[in-house]
Amino acid sequence: MSSADCLFCKFVSRDIEPDVVGETEHSLAFRDINAQAPTHVLVVPKRHVANAGELAEASAEELQDVVLLARSVAGGEGLAGDYRLVFNTGAGAGQSVFHAHLHLLGGRSMQWPPG
Repeated sequence: MSSADCLFCKFVSRDIEPDVVGETEHSLAFRDINAQAPTHVLVVPKRHVANAGELAEASAEELQDVVLLARSVAGGEGLAGDYRLVFNTGAGAGQSVFHAHLHLLGGRSMQWPPG
């Protein structure tokens, strides 16, 4: 399932070619063009859903796959278990593309609270 006007759906279909760093049957991982850390990768479900909550409701297996792909990419990027995973849900939380996506951030010290 996809949305014709969704940027991330266009990445999944390869209508627009992202800088892919990992892929599974259910998920795609690619570098964020507006990186906020030395490693900043987005992991998206191939299914079009608006946010993480909708993904969990639609398929716990696909949500798990997103997180496991993020972990695999983190290992491949040499992050040695030191990374942050972030889902933003809704415009007020900073979500700007309304296709569920997990931010994998690493390669620098992370502060708390994040902002």
